[in-house]
Amino acid sequence: MPATRNKIEKNLQRIRQNIAGACLRAGRSPQEVAIVAVTKSANMESIKAAVDLGLTDLAESRAGQLAERAVELAQWLQRKRPEGPRVRWHMVGHLQRNKVKQVIEHVGTMHSVDSLRLAEEINSRAEKLGRIIDVLVEVNCSREPHKFGCAVGAAGHLAELICTLKHVRLVGLMTMAAQTPDPETSRPTFIRLRELFCDIRHERIGGEAFKHLSMGMSQDYPVAVEEGATMLRIGTALFE
Repeated sequence: MPATRNKIEKNLQRIRQNIAGACLRAGRSPQEVAIVAVTKSANMESIKAAVDLGLTDLAESRAGQLAERAVELAQWLQRKRPEGPRVRWHMVGHLQRNKVKQVIEHVGTMHSVDSLRLAEEINSRAEKLGRIIDVLVEVNCSREPHKFGCAVGAAGHLAELICTLKHVRLVGLMTMAAQTPDPETSRPTFIRLRELFCDIRHERIGGEAFKHLSMGMSQDYPVAVEEGATMLRIGTALFE
């Protein structure tokens, strides 16, 4: 554990330094930017080390793995620090409607809502548990045909419809940029999402809760911060 913790601590320090630098360039405060640790490629030892280092926003892209890890980590935290802060799980991968039941008890935020039918399923499951789930509309701003996410032109209408549901709360937008070695190629995608976000806010859709831009991953998060990201989905840069 000490070696694992030291590696993650060094990675986290570098990530925070990069975020601070990007915030300085953009005239923002680092306090506006949350690191969501994507645990897809990490083992439980690494996840526990990250939590020990203060990372309490964790994410998975697969429903089954999220459910398993959420249970195991909750049991560990109950033994280790029963009065300490809880972790908050985020679902960041594509979610089929029949998988919602696997994660609904564990997740606090779903980043990848790209259809009304999915939002309605989340709403229905959340209602049965007496919960309200934070959701973000996933938008395919890069316009890649193989990517999930609603079309840019449909995002505002989908956001309006989601706001009619009582057990989900629209808190923002999410996008994924194209996977390329040059982080600058992600900038137009992030700019488009920010512009769309501003348009939706201007229409007063979502109210005060609508305040998040989930964009930026290990290869391009400084660019995302410069363009207004409030949630960074970082995995390999943290754990590898």
